[in-house]
Amino acid sequence: MKYNPQEIETKWQLEWEKQQTFAAGTTTQKPTFYVLDMFPYPSGKGLHVGHLKGYVASDVVSRFKRAQGFDVMHPMGWDSFGLPTERQAQKEGITPQEVTTRNIAAFKSQLTSVGLSYDWQREFATSDEKYYRWTQWIFLKLFEHGLAYLADVPVNWCPALKTVLANEEVVDGKYVETGDAVERKTMKQWMLRITAYADRLLEDLGEVNWPEPIKQMQRNWIGRSVGATVEFPVVGSDVSIPVFTTRPETLFGVTYLVVAPEHELLGSIVSEGQRSAVDAYCNNAIQQSDRERRSSKGKTGVVTGGLVRHPLTGEELPVWVADYVLLGFGTGAVMAVPAHDDRDKEFAAEYSLEVRKVIVASSDGQEVMANSLVEGLSINGLTVDEGRSKVIAWLEESGNGQAETQYRLRDWLFSRQRYWGEPIPIAYRGSEIVGAPEHDLPITLPSPDQIAMPEEMSDVETPRAPLASARPEWLEVEVEGEIFQRETNTMPQWAGSCWYYLRFIDPDNEDAPCDKDKQERWLPVDLYVGGAEHATLHLLYARFWHKFLFDIGVVSSIEPFGRLFNQGMIHATSFRDDRGKYYYEEEVEKNSEGQFAVRATGEPVKSQVEKMSKSKCNGLPPEDVIADAGADSLRLYEMFMGPVEDGGMWDTNGVRGTRRFLDRLWRLAQDRTDPSATVDGNLYRELHVTIMKVTQAIESLQLNTAISQLMKLLNVAYESSHVPPSFIRTFSQLLQPFAPHIAEELWEQAGGEGLVSLAVWPLADEEACVTETVKIGVQVNGKVRGTVSLPVDCERNDAIATAQSDANINKYLEGVSVGEVIFVPNRIINFVLSK
Repeated sequence: MKYNPQEIETKWQLEWEKQQTFAAGTTTQKPTFYVLDMFPYPSGKGLHVGHLKGYVASDVVSRFKRAQGFDVMHPMGWDSFGLPTERQAQKEGITPQEVTTRNIAAFKSQLTSVGLSYDWQREFATSDEKYYRWTQWIFLKLFEHGLAYLADVPVNWCPALKTVLANEEVVDGKYVETGDAVERKTMKQWMLRITAYADRLLEDLGEVNWPEPIKQMQRNWIGRSVGATVEFPVVGSDVSIPVFTTRPETLFGVTYLVVAPEHELLGSIVSEGQRSAVDAYCNNAIQQSDRERRSSKGKTGVVTGGLVRHPLTGEELPVWVADYVLLGFGTGAVMAVPAHDDRDKEFAAEYSLEVRKVIVASSDGQEVMANSLVEGLSINGLTVDEGRSKVIAWLEESGNGQAETQYRLRDWLFSRQRYWGEPIPIAYRGSEIVGAPEHDLPITLPSPDQIAMPEEMSDVETPRAPLASARPEWLEVEVEGEIFQRETNTMPQWAGSCWYYLRFIDPDNEDAPCDKDKQERWLPVDLYVGGAEHATLHLLYARFWHKFLFDIGVVSSIEPFGRLFNQGMIHATSFRDDRGKYYYEEEVEKNSEGQFAVRATGEPVKSQVEKMSKSKCNGLPPEDVIADAGADSLRLYEMFMGPVEDGGMWDTNGVRGTRRFLDRLWRLAQDRTDPSATVDGNLYRELHVTIMKVTQAIESLQLNTAISQLMKLLNVAYESSHVPPSFIRTFSQLLQPFAPHIAEELWEQAGGEGLVSLAVWPLADEEACVTETVKIGVQVNGKVRGTVSLPVDCERNDAIATAQSDANINKYLEGVSVGEVIFVPNRIINFVLSK
């Protein structure tokens, strides 16, 4: 009987659905294991094979833990609010809900076809009303505790899309997705006070098992800086410019000040002669995003004509305005020490400003303070740390400053001028602001035909949200007998993904976000798998909300995610022309000169390796691979192409290779299975080594090595004329996390009871594993002097000790000095004697 993966895979997917095989228990006494994927945004026509790497890896672990006796929760849902869906709906002339429903159906079909063991009973989308009811509830709690507030802030406003964009969405003054121009505007926006949790977000990183680079990215984003605030009095005024510095010991080296274009004191500092130049510079600077202003481009600025007085020396220093200084960081002003700061040095060199060195090397090479002396204070000759302490003490005693800790982290800008997002549960009556009563939740979106969508709003100069044009029956709400106006901004897409891991535990609860007993049983998430691109914002926002929910008694763990694992990105060849347009591979051919060109027009295109993406026309749909080689072959290849955390180049021949492995296994089961056969000798040893190695590999997520060992076991099995059904059953158990469909079929054929997906994981005969040895030659100065038997993959020190204890070899080592020992595992030991 020939192996037919499509037929087998459809059969078992239907059986798993019928039996609800992968539903997590609710009353079981088994230990729990919660495996979570960063759920997808259902945009476009569907997934490509690059998306599957993390999903398959988490599924392998889920299936393995289930077999080990754990009650496994492995849910899936949809991060379904957001601007891309709104834009797609506008293009097609349908509602965002219709786009969402259609896309979710396509995505779910793809994930099901791969055989992922999700508990679909827990499925939801963040745009479901019964889900975002609780997103709104969490916002209300943040508002009640003073962590949600209104503020006038500079934002990235896109006139074409009529919405605010995050800094990360703007490059070179344009929206990265569409190329539309972006303006900087000051708008009243809802903010979340994430800075109140900055210290806890930093300190609790020690509580989680995350990759160290991800932890460091979070630390850098939070950016805790310890230093001092220094007051620089404005000459001719009774105000001062406060400056935060992490290096107060360099205060004697300050030669000028720089303020941000938006600084509130700038207007009173600028001299009349410089006002027009400063205004022109600032008008240009404030149109740039924060990312552009922080870039490594050459530093520019304009002198204001104003002066400040140095708090130590009393000298008058010039004040400049420059775009690289941001109002939201520090105090919006910096004290420039060009001798000891590269950015200040570059700026000083550009405008010929004074450089004053105040740190020098002492005779013993240690850095010490110099040129730092005024009446009443000298730090000359002190170490940097000593100088810092002494300057801070002087600042506090003199009233010119104080020790302070600041953060790079800024409060979360939470408002969006979009339709397809969670309505913010706030209402206004004049200056009065109230939260919506909880019994009114969810505040649902009005239907699109009841509002003006962004493209219909022509008043670009007065930005407003689409919901502002809703009918009075939605806009007006009665609160305690008074008529209020609803908030018309919506929440950002980040909101729904901040707490979805919690709702999966209890998706149908109508009384709370999650039952407390259930979350105590399941949290924190045991394994969270997703891309490293979410290392900062998503993870930071989710941790912030979780800590707040901990504070108000909703959850009992201090962190949401215990172990984090980032899968690598799959790359593929893409083709594009000089205008940046991408072409599918079948649209391209090589011309007579061996160069790539568009098949229809002959226009030259460039071939390059890029991250797999449908926008680059190099994203391969999984259904194409499944139709050719089967889902199990696809799953195996995704895990076999290299370590899961590494990237890799997609190779269709690699899928065919894993298909050949499954074909060989199928033939073994069909042609060489004999109930009278036994598993003994080398096959018995290899089987139990495989059990041990596959177990260890899955635990450590070195999944490619597990597959390699299974391939090795199959080769050893083919050395036997026949194998018993028990061998096929055990092989199926080891294979099922990786290739579950063929494993189920072979398990059934070999007489296994029930489903292999629920069978108990086999245990290794450790004694059989230990007895696996290899005989290697032992050399002295390159000449073979004997052999020793060692365990396979024996450690270096153990191997050397065994060789030295052998009488035949030791006689060549007595009375001589060994200079070096060359050890090649499983092959050779060479003792090189000292001359």
